[in-house]
Amino acid sequence: MAQIPATYKAAVYDKPGSISTKIEELKMPEPGPGQVLIRLTHSGICHSDLGIMQCSWPFLPKPTEAGQIGGHEGVGEVVKLGPSTSGSTIKIGQRVGIKWVADTCDLCLPCLEGHDAQCMNVKNAGYFTPGTFAEYTLGPARYVTPIPDGLDSAIAAPLLCAGVTVYSALRKSRTVSGNTVVLLGAGGGLGHLAVQIAAKSLGLRVIGVDHGSKKELVLGSGAEHFIDHTTCKDIGAEVKALTEGYGAHAALVLTAANPAYRAAVTCLKFGGTLVAVGMPAGEMVPIATAYPSMIVLKEIHIVGSCVGNRREAIETLDLAKRGLIKTHISIEPVDQLDSVFHKMSKGQIEGRVVLDLQSF
Repeated sequence: MAQIPATYKAAVYDKPGSISTKIEELKMPEPGPGQVLIRLTHSGICHSDLGIMQCSWPFLPKPTEAGQIGGHEGVGEVVKLGPSTSGSTIKIGQRVGIKWVADTCDLCLPCLEGHDAQCMNVKNAGYFTPGTFAEYTLGPARYVTPIPDGLDSAIAAPLLCAGVTVYSALRKSRTVSGNTVVLLGAGGGLGHLAVQIAAKSLGLRVIGVDHGSKKELVLGSGAEHFIDHTTCKDIGAEVKALTEGYGAHAALVLTAANPAYRAAVTCLKFGGTLVAVGMPAGEMVPIATAYPSMIVLKEIHIVGSCVGNRREAIETLDLAKRGLIKTHISIEPVDQLDSVFHKMSKGQIEGRVVLDLQSF
């Protein structure tokens, strides 16, 4: 095992409110009771990172502070154990992952019911807790996610947020094998994984909606049909035409766009379920087509899904280990982080971008 240096490098948000990161050298942290020190090798870049850096989510309790280390899809190797970790199954040299929900209290009602993201004392990586755009980070031995042997670290990284998020959302969609699901944002970081899980693991019939440039990725991931939202004037009508006039059993909004929510409700059949996942930036507005009369008459369900719990993360990684899902990624060095964020803000990212943290 290589000697642990006295300092490490990290990419921080130096000008919150804008797209701007800066590489800083920081003092190496010491793992406290129940913690492990992880040497990170890869981190996915999530659209949520963009929202946090730009302070574009008004519902967060306070603006992002300058100097915040971003990122929450980190994979690396445990290099040091803190006190009181002797009973943990996590060992030195083991690969583990850090998720958006980096730690929970395990004591409050949400924790006891498996709603990790709603923990009353939650710690979120990359938002007032050091994130994964760094060479090293700390994590709780009881909460870090073991990475299965044989699963490439770069492939595993996006599964820790994008993967578990859509896996959990699909579980909340009230669908069964043979049902039809519409995925809005099907070619993005979350979407292309949702297509694979829905089609290959859950036996669902998938209609993917996204920009025309992502058609090949969406159909190649397992969707039966593709709708280009830039040319289709009525997505709901097109979905009904593909489903014998009824509509889909469920629609998942996997993009941070209010127009996608407006279209999603119109895609549903009677008794259908809208699963809200993507969180639009800026002023909060209601779902334009969620009329109470239509919700009542069609018995529509609207549910929210915020990432997933630790068990769902493990199950998602197991799907990848078994070859049922594979992340479509491009790997970039750390000095391209700002460039990636600019492309992301313009909707130009296909699949997921992963940072090679060994490039610091």
